[in-house]
Amino acid sequence: MQTASLPYIDEHAKVIAAGADDVWRGLGDTLDRSFSRPGMALYARLVGSADRTASGPRPLAEGSTFPGFRVAAAVPGRELVLEGRHRFSSYALIFRLEHVGPGRSRLRAESRAAFPGVAGRCYRALVIGTGGHVVGMRRLLSGIRRRSE
Repeated sequence: MQTASLPYIDEHAKVIAAGADDVWRGLGDTLDRSFSRPGMALYARLVGSADRTASGPRPLAEGSTFPGFRVAAAVPGRELVLEGRHRFSSYALIFRLEHVGPGRSRLRAESRAAFPGVAGRCYRALVIGTGGHVVGMRRLLSGIRRRSE
């Protein structure tokens, strides 16, 4: 999958009172906890996700998986690229860390996705159109902040 070729959806950012190494650990822990719950594995099976279980190296590195996602690239303390696909969408989440001051980092989360066909358009309306994606991303970033600070 070519992450850069997927249509841009949105970007969310949060300044975190922690250094990049602490935020990196918080990012990995939060993603593992959030996406490795039993309900996520069931959801991944229902929509036909390519990756349905948690596997691979921890902390997260290229090739690590959890339901719905595979780590496509990992540069500790700087960038984490997650990719996924299922019958309604191909998608990516790109997390970027920036130093913004002593003990402060900005975490940005960029979403990209393609929703092919009628079923894909319906799925996009359900996930993006209802605002569910925005709520989920805000919760995820807040969880990362709590775990990092």
